[in-house]
Amino acid sequence: MTHGDTIDLVILVADADAEWTVRTLIEKRRHALGIRPVRAKVVRHPHRDAGVRSHGHEFLRQYVGKADYALVMLDREGSGHEHRSPGEIESDIEARLVQNGWTPEHVAAVVLDPELEAWVWSPSPHVAEVIGLESDELQAILEQVSLNALNKPERPKEVLEKALRQSRRPFSARIFQELAESVSLRHCQDRAFGKFRSTLQRWFPDVSGSGGGSQWLSNKPPCAC
Repeated sequence: MTHGDTIDLVILVADADAEWTVRTLIEKRRHALGIRPVRAKVVRHPHRDAGVRSHGHEFLRQYVGKADYALVMLDREGSGHEHRSPGEIESDIEARLVQNGWTPEHVAAVVLDPELEAWVWSPSPHVAEVIGLESDELQAILEQVSLNALNKPERPKEVLEKALRQSRRPFSARIFQELAESVSLRHCQDRAFGKFRSTLQRWFPDVSGSGGGSQWLSNKPPCAC
C-alpha cells in the first residue's frame, strides 16, 4: 500500500513473547509460512490476554480504514474464559470486530491452547539449543511430565520454566524470537498455528513463487527483555 499510513495488517497480541514470535515469523520466516512481504504493525494490549479477549475489538477500532486486515492472538490460559473452547472464544472476538467496523473476511482471531509456550515444544534439536540444554537433558525433563496427543507438555509454560531454571537461562522474549527464527514450521500440527498460517496464506499469498522481496514492520527490532 502506498497511500497515507495504510498498512496491510495490524496484529493485536497480549505480551512481548507473542509480539516477538509473530514479528519474527512474518519478518524472517515468510518463506516457510508461504506468504508475500507484509506491511504489518504488531501492538500489545496493556491488560494482556484478558484485555485482548474482552476489549480487543475496541482497541483495534482505531485501525479501521488504516489497516486492510486485523489479526488477534491470545492465550486461552489467562483469558478469563478458560471454560470455553478456543473456537468459541475466536468466534466471539471475530463477531465483535465485525460489529466495530471490520469486514468479516478481513478479521481473524487465534487462541493458543493453553498458551503460546505450546508452540515452543517442537521435536527440532534447535529447541534444546535455544533453551541451553543438551538434547538428552531436555528429553529427561519431558519424560517427567504429562504430554498431550501431540506429544507436547500439557503445561508447556511450566515445563519451559523448569528447563530454563536447569540451564540457568533467564525467561525472556528473546527465547521466543530465537525459536521462531530457527525451528522448522513444516510439520507443526498445533491447531492455533495452523489457523495462523492458513489465515496469512489466504490474505497474503506468495503468488510470485520466488520468495523475493523485503519485509517491513513498524516496530523497533526485538530486545532481550
